Amino acid sequence: MGGLLEVRDVNVRFGGIVALDSVSFNVPEGAIVGLIGPNGAGKTTLFNSISGLYRLNSGDLVFRDKSLLGQAPHNIVRRGIARTFQNVELWPRMTVLENVLTGYHSKFQTDYFHFLRAGLRLPGTRRIEREAKSKALEVLRYLGLESLANQPARGHPFGVLKKIELARALVSAPSLLLLDEPAGGLTHEEVDRLAQELRRLHADFNLTLLVVEHHMSLVMRVSDRVVVLDFGRVIAEGTPREVQTNPRVIEAYLGTQQNGAA
Repeated sequence: MGGLLEVRDVNVRFGGIVALDSVSFNVPEGAIVGLIGPNGAGKTTLFNSISGLYRLNSGDLVFRDKSLLGQAPHNIVRRGIARTFQNVELWPRMTVLENVLTGYHSKFQTDYFHFLRAGLRLPGTRRIEREAKSKALEVLRYLGLESLANQPARGHPFGVLKKIELARALVSAPSLLLLDEPAGGLTHEEVDRLAQELRRLHADFNLTLLVVEHHMSLVMRVSDRVVVLDFGRVIAEGTPREVQTNPRVIEAYLGTQQNGAA
């Protein structure tokens, strides 16, 4: 099939409930791919599967020609995949800088001798810590958050919390970034700025993006390709224009509206 990430006939079930049903598509390197669909379509389930949080019942997830199956989440980050979450997942009592530094954990070794060196504060460990702090501050500066570095993460506007979480993902230097509803909870003006920021991130960090989003105008503005899920199955894939005019996509969204769902 080809692509930086290949989703190959993926099936995920929870008990008797089918969450993903023979899902296949690819994410070309350097592209921005939008993943859309009504609530309950399986979008976040797919993200959790790619991130190593859920196990597949069958199928495969291939990144840079190597399977992700059986890999722990931290090893998947080491391979070059980072993500944000639908609901912001930060440690509110930690500082903004400390939250971002947790995203750098993939750069650290986790063997016994690393912990021994860290406990003894040996020079090699101090060098890594300085490097981590420098990188975290660099990302915060890029996102306009450097002035908040030493403040607690709690108490900031939702849009700022989203940016802190984005900084945590970027500090791991991913090649593939999974964004789970980055526009959720943002104002109309913030969504407009987000579209520009995603394009800028894509170019400046040489990122491939897979974006789950309900905000259709954002998806259609930034995506090179769009994949549509409904009831755990891919019902359409193509350019934004092709997807917008696809009868199955129109039916899925109109049916959702008529049933009173978001």
